Amino acid sequence: MENFFDLVPLIILFPLVGMLINLFTGKRLGEQGVGIIAVGASGLAFLIAVLLWIAQVDTGFQAAVVNAPLLGSWIEIPSANINILWQFRVDTLSVTMMLVVTGVGTLIHIYAIGYMHGDERFPRFFVYLNLFLVFMLILVTGNSFLVLFVGWEGVGLCSFLLIGFWFDKPNGEGWKNSNAARKAFIANRVGDWGLLMGIFLVFWTFGSLTFYEKGEAPLVHHAEAAAGEEAVFEAEVPEETGEEVAPMGVFNRAEEWLAEGDHEVNFGVFSMSLEATITLITLFFLLGATGKSAQIPLFVWLPDAMAGPTPVSALIHAATMVTAGVYMMVRSNVFYHAAETTSFVVAIIGTATALVAGFIALGQWDIKKVLAYSTVSQLGFMVAAVGVGAYSAAMFHLVTHAFFKALLFLGSGSVIHGMEHGHHHLHEHGPGEHSHDEEPFDAQDMRNMGGLRHRMPVTFWSYVAATLAIAGIFPFAGFWSKDEILADALRLGTDEGRLDGYIAFAGLLIAAAFTAFYMWRQMRMVFFGKARHPAAEHAPESARTMIVPLAILGFFSTVIGLINVPANFPILSELFGEHQFTSWLEHAVTYAHAGNIVWLLAGLALLVAGGAIYLAQMIYNDRVLERIPPDPLESNRQTAPAFALANARLYWDEAYYKYIVFPFRSAAWWLAGTLDWSFWHDFVHEVLIYRSFQTATRVLSGPVDRGIVDRAFNSIGSGIQEAASRLRRIQTGYVRTYALSVLFGALLVIVIILFPVIRDLLGM
Repeated sequence: MENFFDLVPLIILFPLVGMLINLFTGKRLGEQGVGIIAVGASGLAFLIAVLLWIAQVDTGFQAAVVNAPLLGSWIEIPSANINILWQFRVDTLSVTMMLVVTGVGTLIHIYAIGYMHGDERFPRFFVYLNLFLVFMLILVTGNSFLVLFVGWEGVGLCSFLLIGFWFDKPNGEGWKNSNAARKAFIANRVGDWGLLMGIFLVFWTFGSLTFYEKGEAPLVHHAEAAAGEEAVFEAEVPEETGEEVAPMGVFNRAEEWLAEGDHEVNFGVFSMSLEATITLITLFFLLGATGKSAQIPLFVWLPDAMAGPTPVSALIHAATMVTAGVYMMVRSNVFYHAAETTSFVVAIIGTATALVAGFIALGQWDIKKVLAYSTVSQLGFMVAAVGVGAYSAAMFHLVTHAFFKALLFLGSGSVIHGMEHGHHHLHEHGPGEHSHDEEPFDAQDMRNMGGLRHRMPVTFWSYVAATLAIAGIFPFAGFWSKDEILADALRLGTDEGRLDGYIAFAGLLIAAAFTAFYMWRQMRMVFFGKARHPAAEHAPESARTMIVPLAILGFFSTVIGLINVPANFPILSELFGEHQFTSWLEHAVTYAHAGNIVWLLAGLALLVAGGAIYLAQMIYNDRVLERIPPDPLESNRQTAPAFALANARLYWDEAYYKYIVFPFRSAAWWLAGTLDWSFWHDFVHEVLIYRSFQTATRVLSGPVDRGIVDRAFNSIGSGIQEAASRLRRIQTGYVRTYALSVLFGALLVIVIILFPVIRDLLGM
């Protein structure tokens, strides 16, 4: 089974080949051919991920490092003694991400065949999807921060291309899509700067970017780390040869230097302690994560990213790319474990994001916008889990979230698809009684929906499963992962007296209540009551290629949480084992640990979620649903101000525009108009340089050149000419005159020669 590790390059090669085939032959293959190639490439990548999972289990969860074919010496600078290899890392953490990316990704590829049917750029869409898989798999399989960064930038590029995929839609919608893509691109570049600075600092500090060298195992075993014991250095590093020190990856090097203590990092003009340097590195990494994983203050791009096709929202902006920040921080758990200050900041950022986004989701009308803010909120749960040191809980929620959030987005896409077909049905059957359908129609506005549970039964029941999962209802997936995060946060507060633990626990519990409420509000507005628009009355169930992935994701959203049943949980722990996922993850994440179930907390979380659902059920009852709008929260005097704030997204975008975008644009206009054009171009270049040069050249060419220089040389010429004319008079043509001149000349020469003698004789 160890040979299976050598298959890891294929997990990138298959989507790459699929992308290239569709890129060059897609137009000739047709929709069916393109779909088969794209889904086949993704499916083969999933098969490789499964084989790597089997190999991990068979080898006792040993990590493996595999050199990339043809890229052995990826970056080689002999003069600087730098030789960076492109290496794949196969361990339980990377395999988890591979399974999620390719497994969920394949289902979304299948769904997209039905969703994108008829689109004139059908081949291009699947080229982008396969290309995204290539970069996402590079990100999660790399054995160094540099390879991770290649994938990090690549998925950002694909996200930009797919958000603006419908850039040419009429009536200004194409401009909105393009602006959304640019907004995502710029916000992510801010975060990418942070990641780059962190990577530079890592290289400066450790002289390497490799996680672990080939054959190297973590110095601190996860069991000791979980027990909170002192670092135990196991002799698992490569043996030293001669006087040379065996190479070590950045994480083991950090562990070793932290254990030694008093290590300083020299930056030339100043030095800093290793602990302070790691704190700085992790803060820069956090900035990178806030961009990619949509956290405060850079989360504003994700809701606008819903401009892309719904499969993109499900794959990239819910299940995979946006979790890259969480994966990166969990991969760097050695750093974050050593940086207590950063962990506090991470916990606060994650908790605040979960709360803010959850609150905003309460007041949205657009079905995808609700899910977008929900994604931001759930990412906040994962980031907060990293902050409280619950690395395995963060990854556990990442996995469960990938299934139920992908299902929710695909379900919303099915609803939108049905609403659009219902609207087309009205047009095809003439104006008649539906003449008002000539008015603008928004297929994503929940106020136009209602009663869809009878029209779209598969979509409805899968949506129910995903809603209960994200709400944290037992035994659905979200119950297990959210409970573990809450338990870890509470443990940090009670056992270690950490303030961030209490803050995270209280904040996330409230955010969980928001989640249950807005998701059930959405369920009620979309599927219950009577249809509030004729399009909803004619909305058909989606095609088989769309509902089959819904059913599969619905199944996993129900049962995937059982991979990590807590210890001593009646019946289920005996059936499915205790902490299976955490035990699996511990072999790659040094400071991963399993949390014990707190029955009182589990009951409280369940009570909060159930109460929020009950409240939503009462507020959005059938009688109220018949007259939406206005929303009952909007029409209630007590809740109206809060609803207005949520509906306005807390004026977050407006604040960005007022305090960042507008000043930036004003500064840019001033720099371009006043400083660059008026001052630099008009004054410096035009007045100081051009006109001064013209004046100077005019002076130099007039008074100086022609008035002084030319006149002086002309005077010399005239003088010579005058002298020549005078001397010409002595040219008589008579020989005696010339002989006399020679005589006088010879005498003059003799006198000059004899002048010293004559002077001595005369006593001069």
